[in-house]
Amino acid sequence: MNGQASDTETFAQRLVAEVQDLYRRQPEIPALLGLSPEAANNPAHLLADILASTTGGQSASSHVRRLAADAFSSDTDGFRAAIADIETTARKNFEPGGLSATLLYSRGVHALLGHRVAHYYWTIAKTDLALALKTLFGRAFSTDIHPAAEFGKGIWLDHGLGFVVGETAIIGDNVSIWHGVTLGSTLKDNGTRRHPRLGPNVTIGADAILLGGIDIGTGSVIAAGSIVLRDVEPETTVAGVPARSKPRTGASFTGI
Repeated sequence: MNGQASDTETFAQRLVAEVQDLYRRQPEIPALLGLSPEAANNPAHLLADILASTTGGQSASSHVRRLAADAFSSDTDGFRAAIADIETTARKNFEPGGLSATLLYSRGVHALLGHRVAHYYWTIAKTDLALALKTLFGRAFSTDIHPAAEFGKGIWLDHGLGFVVGETAIIGDNVSIWHGVTLGSTLKDNGTRRHPRLGPNVTIGADAILLGGIDIGTGSVIAAGSIVLRDVEPETTVAGVPARSKPRTGASFTGI
């Protein structure tokens, strides 16, 4: 745990340094995006400032900035997970600009930050506040992520647009998700497992729909546009409507 904390702190300070350098070189960027250079002195406050800048309206932004700063300062696991999300996204994206560009411009990172803040307030029994934050972030990012949904760390949410996640969904560590993905219910289940559970290192292509309390095994791949209604075994690629197992050829990121 100490090693993990040290790695997170090191990466967070590197992130802060890169953002501060960008602000010094191009002061018009924080001005254009409504960001405070002073917030870049503290990692938790920096994340909160970035998130607040996306919500629009001075009153809402002020509240989000305070709530997000409190969340990232209080929730150590959530903060570490957010930092891991940024690190993973910077590594997987083939875009220039490094860590600072990932934090400032990645819509998927912003959506993940928003969910982690809403989830924190859900876990401390401030459920109405969590739902209000979920609604606000949904308007900003075109997502609908229930604040009770459990997310691991190191998640890559590419674009984030159209991402829908139900209340009992669980997403493991190092999962990659493209735009338009739904982790929903069948409307037939009413228990504690109504939504999918994704194991670590799962990849889900754009516009895939996964429904019900199904298990998606470690390292599995869901091809773009698939509809998945049944469990998927670990290290398996599925594709189609309904999704069926396919041999892996390495022809693309989906392994199809």
